[in-house]
Amino acid sequence: MNQKLLGYLYVIVTMSAWGSTYVVSKFILGSVPPFTLLLLRYIVAAVVLYIIMMKKGLSKIERQDYKYIFFIGFVGYFLGVGAQFVGTQLSNASMASLTNSTNPIFIILFAVPILKEKITINKVISIIAAVIGAYIIIGGVQGGSMIIGLFACIIATTMWSLMSVVSKRATEKYNALTVTTYSIIVAICFTLPISIYELFTIPDVNLLEPAVILSALYLGVICTALAFVLWSKSLSMMEAGICSLFYPVQSMVSVLLGWIFLKEKMNMSFFVGAILIIAGVMFSILGGNKEGTSQEIPAE
Repeated sequence: MNQKLLGYLYVIVTMSAWGSTYVVSKFILGSVPPFTLLLLRYIVAAVVLYIIMMKKGLSKIERQDYKYIFFIGFVGYFLGVGAQFVGTQLSNASMASLTNSTNPIFIILFAVPILKEKITINKVISIIAAVIGAYIIIGGVQGGSMIIGLFACIIATTMWSLMSVVSKRATEKYNALTVTTYSIIVAICFTLPISIYELFTIPDVNLLEPAVILSALYLGVICTALAFVLWSKSLSMMEAGICSLFYPVQSMVSVLLGWIFLKEKMNMSFFVGAILIIAGVMFSILGGNKEGTSQEIPAE
């Protein structure tokens, strides 16, 4: 198969796997509390990724760079993904995945002060579109738990985007697989005590149910370990900007699977807000690929 087509296949499979994460999580979160499910997912993923890392003979993290691994593991994998699971539990899979699709917008906001990147007209328009879209969706949300879930998803997106910007410094020195593996191990350390608390305070949690075991294996192997490996392969075959063009596929897959398997319903506010958010993300990515065509606004 042509290398370019193979790269497209890898990135589509990756985004589809990440999109299914929300649906599988929503399904099983009725039986397992969020941080316990997160712990199970990370344990499975850590084992698979560590085996791959050892076979590739990748280097260990130097002591002076521990701070980056700690930050990535705590802020991104623990706080970010943990809030994502809480948000998915309180809202629905479609809402959680759509909110997550604004990651590129938040990354732009963090990249300016941290990485000293410049703001362009295209980026400003993208941010405005995403904010308006989010406002429309929030206005259409009804029910206290849905609103809390939505804000948990926003916190998750913020934490993950901040981590993504900071992790750029770590991945400039180390292989991305190494950074991810050790960061997940850090996240396990923080997730474990909360999971223990959940298991002691929430009754009737049965981790040996076939559905729980299969869900943990799927989330750990397919949605975390395999998806990351395929994402790395696609990045090695194509430009990062081209790979990012497929990011909205994640939301579309989640909405479709949520409608099919979870019988989720979306009102008109959801669809209008979704169109604005996805359009803003796509506009930012497409505009960013046209170097020199946008007027730059000096960053403070």
